[in-house]
Amino acid sequence: MGRKAWLFADTKKGATSSAIVYSIVETAKANNLNVYKYLTHIFSKMPGMDFKNNPSLLEDLLPWSAKLP
Repeated sequence: MGRKAWLFADTKKGATSSAIVYSIVETAKANNLNVYKYLTHIFSKMPGMDFKNNPSLLEDLLPWSAKLP
C-alpha cells in the first residue's frame, strides 16, 4: 500500500480501518516478521480467544511478542 491508497477511502470509517491495517502490517515488518504468516497466525487464533474477559491474551499476538511462532 502506498500513500495514494488513502485518496480512495470513501468514508472516514473506511480510512480509519485502512490506517489500522497499514499500522499492523508496518509494525510486523518493523519486527522482521513475514507479514502474510503473521496475519494468517493472528486471524486463525483470534476467533477462539476470549479477549473480553481476558484482554491480556492479546499480548501474545502482538508483533513484538516472544511467544509468536
